[in-house]
Amino acid sequence: MGSFNTSFGEGFILVGFSDWPQLEFILFIYISLFYSLTLIGNTTIIALSQLDPRLHTPMYFFLCHLSFLDLCYTTSTVPQLLINLSGLDRTISYGRCVAQLFFYLALGSTECVLLVVMAFDRYAAVCRPLHYTAIMNPLLCHSLAIAAWVGGLMNSLIQTSLMMAMPLCGLHYLNHFFCEMLVLQKLACEDTGGTEAKMFVARVIIIVVPAALILGSYAHIAQAVLRIKSMSGRRKAFGTCGSHLLVVCLFYGSAMYTYLQPMGSYSESEGKFVALFYTIIIPMLNPLIYTLRNKDVKGALWKVLGRGRDSG
Repeated sequence: MGSFNTSFGEGFILVGFSDWPQLEFILFIYISLFYSLTLIGNTTIIALSQLDPRLHTPMYFFLCHLSFLDLCYTTSTVPQLLINLSGLDRTISYGRCVAQLFFYLALGSTECVLLVVMAFDRYAAVCRPLHYTAIMNPLLCHSLAIAAWVGGLMNSLIQTSLMMAMPLCGLHYLNHFFCEMLVLQKLACEDTGGTEAKMFVARVIIIVVPAALILGSYAHIAQAVLRIKSMSGRRKAFGTCGSHLLVVCLFYGSAMYTYLQPMGSYSESEGKFVALFYTIIIPMLNPLIYTLRNKDVKGALWKVLGRGRDSG
């Protein structure tokens, strides 16, 4: 069993859900439906944010970035999964596998940072309402968005480089439906404890640090909300933050469960089903969470559909 990742002619066979052949057709139907809803929902959020002047605010500027991220994030894995489930082709070349790993990590890491930026926006809106417009000026908003993208790309570049440096050998089977980093690590030919430790530190930085910053922001937001005397004011404050907090819990909860557990306890079979949640379900739910809990987005939607009242 020699090392094979030095040759780009060598590829992998994605096992996917072939261990459960009775589930493949059902999964194909449901995942096709969820993917369609993800594309429609996130595209709608982006379109509404561009079309309705009332949504030209920092909150919806960042929400557009989140929706675009989710579109790219789910597209980086789902088409390959649908092909896999159809039984047409379960192979992926080494080059495509590395590319998928890089973009998947980059998009996921960018979302980690972007959610922190969105938490800071909510902090400024609730805790510094009189200075909100001055704080969240267009220059700062664009700078924060660029920082999120650059941070995600840098994290992906580091982890993908470390992954490519690992000598891989043995059977060319990946017990997953995409080139998941944790599954690739299990193909390492030799002791790679040092490299794995570096990759784990990188994961902690990109997951735990942003989560801690978000919790800190919401601790200050909660204190500010409790100081609001009117119930209508409290409901409005909770309404603007509740959607984002729900998205944060879903995203970081699944990320921590998957990437912060010891390598020895990682189950590939269980990991595949958990991956379905954070690669398909969460990107599908995000537009629904923000739309159903947000009057501005619902109002813009009804207006575009011609059911809202004439703004004049």
